Amino acid sequence: MRNSWLSNRVFRDHDNIVDHCCHHWNRLIDQAWRIMLIGMRDSVHRF
Repeated sequence: MRNSWLSNRVFRDHDNIVDHCCHHWNRLIDQAWRIMLIGMRDSVHRF
């Protein structure tokens, strides 16, 4: 999220930040395949 949906933004206030983060968090949840790909990376299983 940080690299694509939240980068290079200027927010009006704290509520605007929270609203924006919640919106994009819900968008990420709708993309289960993306979460699975992140969990399947080799670097995740090294620790």
